[in-house]
Amino acid sequence: MQTSFTLAQLANPDIAEADKILRACVHCGFCTATCPTYVLLGDELDSPRGRIYLIKEMLEHDRPATEDVVKHVDRCLSCLACMTTCPSGVHYMHLVDHARAHVEETYRRPLLDRLTRAFIAKVLPYPGRLRAAMLAAQPVRPLARLFDALGLKPLAAALRLAPRRAPGSMTARGVHPAKGPRRGRVALLSGCANEALAPQITQATIRLLNRHGVEVVIPPGEGCCGSLVHHMGRETEALARARANIDAWMAEIETGGLDAILITISGCGTTVKDYGFMLRTDPAYAANAAKVSALARDISEYLANLRLHAPVNGGGLAVAYHSACSLQHGQRVHREPKELLAACGFVVKDVPEAHLCCGSAGTYNILQPEIADKLRDRKVGNIEKTGADVIAAGNIGCIMQIAAGTAMPVLHLVELIDWATGGPVPEALQEHVAARGGLNEQP
Repeated sequence: MQTSFTLAQLANPDIAEADKILRACVHCGFCTATCPTYVLLGDELDSPRGRIYLIKEMLEHDRPATEDVVKHVDRCLSCLACMTTCPSGVHYMHLVDHARAHVEETYRRPLLDRLTRAFIAKVLPYPGRLRAAMLAAQPVRPLARLFDALGLKPLAAALRLAPRRAPGSMTARGVHPAKGPRRGRVALLSGCANEALAPQITQATIRLLNRHGVEVVIPPGEGCCGSLVHHMGRETEALARARANIDAWMAEIETGGLDAILITISGCGTTVKDYGFMLRTDPAYAANAAKVSALARDISEYLANLRLHAPVNGGGLAVAYHSACSLQHGQRVHREPKELLAACGFVVKDVPEAHLCCGSAGTYNILQPEIADKLRDRKVGNIEKTGADVIAAGNIGCIMQIAAGTAMPVLHLVELIDWATGGPVPEALQEHVAARGGLNEQP
């Protein structure tokens, strides 16, 4: 694709990067076949190729974002299926992230949209605040349909996604020592929504790693990775969160040392692995950001290289594995989760149309609920075709989204692996296990 940025524009490193990305695009349109919004809506401007044209025009002419451009950029899930499909290596992720920052700087959104985004930015990244909001949502949850009728669709969507039961206690920070001889030492990202909604995922991860000789640390100062605000174009907030995490992890690297920084929320993993790029122009943080990104691993990547104990629970349970977009497209992690489940004795079922997003996409299911619901229903329909007993995923957003559309148990991959190798049966599976006569459950 030809571009015509001026030399003055190209002096801006973000514009120079956008120019490089735009020039890589050859207009082939392969991306349209795997773009969820194009598959659903059939509008060229709701495909990666169409959005690339809109972004190019906006950036080249240094124009404020228009309502039409914002509509189509907002409809992008950042699922990154287009990057998997693209034969030219177009790094669409960095381009659309820059476009969102430009939208945030130059466009004034309608009042309801501004309030919704402000709520997300000021509540979701803080586990305590998010828990308080969920408790407040419980008595008004039945009013979701009324809020829909009043045009308050984001509020209605948030109510439907809220857990019906209060989650357990949040995970203790500090060092969680290995059992027996220490084989490794890792930091674990506790995150924000993960701890507020499903702290059992972090706790299962710690149990599993400790049982296999790995010391786990959750250092003070670590928290939200920044992706929630990053994908809304709020770059100042996103970079502040990245720097706070880098400081927390570097303190551990320089004292006790770390073999890896492990992440159980694949959406966060994609962002943390991108810290090196996000902070590439910050002289105070560029080197440490690159070091942190190099150490970042999805939990499945680390477990794949750890000799796990022989499975004692769960043998024969059929598991439909949902591959989160941020894992399969953002991080290109494909085989490890399914191989781990199979090695633990589970019968792994592939999901049809596995490349298509479930509609969660961070906060997309709140900001674009109508499209998100259609994608969720399509995903759930494909999952239920497998005849599996349970669903496994590697991202809390996907877990909450899919669970809102099915009665099947939905768990994190690590909860199943922890149980299979000697941990307790996950709460979401207790009734199912009892009905199936224990599934080799050990006393």
